[in-house]
Formats: sequence, C-alpha cells, structure tokens
Amino acid sequence: LDRVRESLFNILAPRLSGARFLDLYAGSGANGIEALSRGAVECVFIDNDSRSLRAIRRNLATTGLERSATVRRRALPEKICGLAKEFGRFDLIFADPPYAFADYERLLGLIRQEDLLQRGGVTVIEHDMRTRLPDEAHGYVCARRGDYGDTALSFFS
Repeated sequence: LDRVRESLFNILAPRLSGARFLDLYAGSGANGIEALSRGAVECVFIDNDSRSLRAIRRNLATTGLERSATVRRRALPEKICGLAKEFGRFDLIFADPPYAFADYERLLGLIRQEDLLQRGGVTVIEHDMRTRLPDEAHGYVCARRGDYGDTALSFFS
C-alpha cells in the first residue's frame, strides 16, 4: 500500500466492517478494492475513463471481489445525479478527482443534494495539498485533514 492509502484505511478502519463504499473518480479501483478487502460489504465504482473501467474490472476479477462490486461509467461531478436512486446511501464516500479539479464545494453540494451519504457517514476527498478545501460546505464540516507529501486527505461529515 502507498502511504496515502495506508493512512486513509488506518483512519477508516473502525468504520469499514459492513460498510457501503462509493468510490468516485475510481481510477484503478484500488481504494474501493481495499475497502472491500477490509470488510466493506459493497462498493460502487464510478469513473468516466474506459481504460480505468477495464482496469477496475480486471482488478476485481484478480481479487475475486466482483460479487460485492458494481462498476459504472459516469461523467463526474455532473452525473452524480441519479446515483442515490440507483444505489441508495453510502456509509463512506471516497473521491479522488484529477488534481486540476477545482470545484470541491460543488462536488460536496451534489453529494448533499443527492442525499448519498448515510447519516453519520464520512466523505473523504483526496486533493493536492496546496489546495485548501472549505472548512464547511452544504452542511458538511471538514472534521480532519492529513497531508502526505504533495497529497492531502480531507474528511467531511
């Protein structure tokens, strides 16, 4: 595990057992797969890149975790709409948008508008450490932030 992912899952460890995990901008699917391997019961992987989607499916097959996973192609953040209707709410949401992404407040607003986060749940956003995310947005409060080299994790609840 890389340092950022290891730190993320050490922090999330008490919440993972039985959790429903949403992996936004999923890339290779490594974070969602890690969540499943540590006790999450379900993970929905969302990305818009066909290579990423193939990599996620390949990695799920390699780990034998396909039955606990759903992979969807959606343009984010716009296409967050409809996820709650299709999948319900999640205990943990992880978002790792491209580092050029700037609209974190809108992303949190769409998560709120869609009612994607279960009461008591946590949304984690991975971002460039030079980018300051809001302390509060759309009823969410940044409860924790960790810097790991050039990367930061911000935890909203």
